[in-house]
Amino acid sequence: MAELIRPSTVLPAVRTPITIKTSDGLNLIGEVATPEGEITGSLLMLHPNPSGGGMMDSHIYKKAANRLPAMAGVQIIRFNTRGTTSEAGKSDGQFDQGVNEKLDVLAAIDYCFDQLKVKELYVIGWSFGTELALKYAHDKRIKELILLSPPMIATNDEDLEFWKEDGRIITALIPEHDDYLKPDQAKIRFSKLPNLKQIDVAGAKHLWVGEPMVYLVLSEIVKVIAPSRLPLPTEV
Repeated sequence: MAELIRPSTVLPAVRTPITIKTSDGLNLIGEVATPEGEITGSLLMLHPNPSGGGMMDSHIYKKAANRLPAMAGVQIIRFNTRGTTSEAGKSDGQFDQGVNEKLDVLAAIDYCFDQLKVKELYVIGWSFGTELALKYAHDKRIKELILLSPPMIATNDEDLEFWKEDGRIITALIPEHDDYLKPDQAKIRFSKLPNLKQIDVAGAKHLWVGEPMVYLVLSEIVKVIAPSRLPLPTEV
């Protein structure tokens, strides 16, 4: 008998602990969740601010790793930036307000291509992670960016100019009740980026709490990477 997907649901995947070494000698801990069957695409996840509790297990990311390999064939790559702790352990170093985290992002991207041999890499950032994505995930091998609740605090006009000139597609999910950047503000902030698709989400807040919001976010991720796998199941 089928069971509803719940917050605790964990579907089959090959889950492997990883260690990413940065150019300044730090070891960052992470995990790769790989589909047992065909890989439709690979997604590198940049987590929210660790000073506010963000980590590789932040709930949307953990649920993506628990569900999307089986539901949509998406390989999920998560890691803790420097000084960040999760159930898997603590990455070396100290939180650096998004400055030396540049080295973490670059190392993670290289790890995806050099060690995991990914074929199509997408990058998603959530909150603080969107700043890291916009500032540092410039590697030409990345196909597209996905932004969840971008606060647009550290991202500057020069960063946006890069993406305007670059032209790769960016999908941004903007919560109606966000703490930092609401839809109307986002339209102004992103007005010079014709390659950015803004999706305003009624009723949503910065942290996307609740199963309906989780389902919506995961569906938007799959719409970018593997649209033929929609709609996502609600029971297994």
